[in-house]
Amino acid sequence: MSGPLLVEVTRAGLVESLHEVDAVVVDTSGRIVEAWGDASRPVMPRSAIKPIQALPLLSTGAADAFHLTDVELALACASHGGEPAHVDAVAGWLARLGLDAADLACGAQVPMNASAAAAVAAAGTDATAAYNNCSGKHTGFLTILRHLGLPLDGYVDPTHPLQADHITPSIERTCGVDLAAAHPGVDGCGIPVWSMPLDRLARGWATIGGEPEGSPAQRLLSAMRNEPFLVAGSSRACTRLIRTATGGTVVKTGAEGVFCAVLPADGYGLALKVRDGAGRAAEAAVEWLLARCGRLPDPMPSPLVNHAGLQVGEVRVAG
Repeated sequence: MSGPLLVEVTRAGLVESLHEVDAVVVDTSGRIVEAWGDASRPVMPRSAIKPIQALPLLSTGAADAFHLTDVELALACASHGGEPAHVDAVAGWLARLGLDAADLACGAQVPMNASAAAAVAAAGTDATAAYNNCSGKHTGFLTILRHLGLPLDGYVDPTHPLQADHITPSIERTCGVDLAAAHPGVDGCGIPVWSMPLDRLARGWATIGGEPEGSPAQRLLSAMRNEPFLVAGSSRACTRLIRTATGGTVVKTGAEGVFCAVLPADGYGLALKVRDGAGRAAEAAVEWLLARCGRLPDPMPSPLVNHAGLQVGEVRVAG
């Protein structure tokens, strides 16, 4: 095991900032293939665990009961930008459940996509919870509740049957962790967020990549490959990397500098956490790791651009 990956931010040819990144690549047994920094450090996966949280949507039969397509399955795993295609698809899905945005517990959010946010402001309307980047995940949760006849009220509470009997056990089984004595935090969208070792998070991603064809995991990963725009959106790293990486690779970002990926053709899962939480460093690091695994061309440094559109530096993995 080596020191952490270092992501440099340059200006005028000098390194202005430096981000340290813990990262690990594991196989489906959880064996560490390669690691940088502290592979066992506890991390909160944030949105990078969404595909694992979405597994019960299929394993309970809810997805088939409501005839969900790749559109809805991709949205269940998404941190979308709130663009019209995202919001319209979520609204249509909610309508099929006999619900609307008011039933989402994730809260209203101005679209992450700048053009979509400007359009909402220009229209003089308020963004609803359907614009929240996690609205697809929450609509997936509501689908399970409708299918199983469980109460909608309080579905984000860790003691609610949805979380206690379905979502949390899915995380435990897939990542190989025991959360019985753990105490969750609260994620940005209100659901429980559980801490786990970084290598266990990577194992969870390797596990879903190794599931058989037709399994809940494979159906979700296939949907993300088929609908990469819905996973994130215009000019977003997840969408771009799912489209361009080889070997069936699927990636997913999380808040505070977390990024995960599954490389099914290699039997690997990877996870990283930027120590200072910088998203720009997480994107540079995951591209570098995917290239190291042979699933992307060697990445070019990302340009650092000022408000006038002038490139003033770059973001790159050191060395």
